[in-house]
Amino acid sequence: MKVNYAGCAICDSSWGNVWETVEGERLFFCCDICVVQFRNLVGRIESETGWPTIDQLEIRGDRRGRTCRASRAGTEYRCEFAFNPQGALRSFQGSLVSEAK
Repeated sequence: MKVNYAGCAICDSSWGNVWETVEGERLFFCCDICVVQFRNLVGRIESETGWPTIDQLEIRGDRRGRTCRASRAGTEYRCEFAFNPQGALRSFQGSLVSEAK
């Protein structure tokens, strides 16, 4: 899975040293909460789309709320979301924007 950040896969922070494998990719996270957030986001997108995996995630925003563009095999899904302090999704709204032809 390709992510748009050079730092933590969810918030782009460069501090910390947490490495976790998500969908076969070893990704850097600044802390354990970001791991929980990332796994919850990936699980929700896969649940909403029916995709078995995600090819690419582009995440923007901060702790107040984020947007995401996910893609798989030419299909794109966009969502807006926010997490609670424990890393669970507190709000989520998404939609399929384009499908592969």
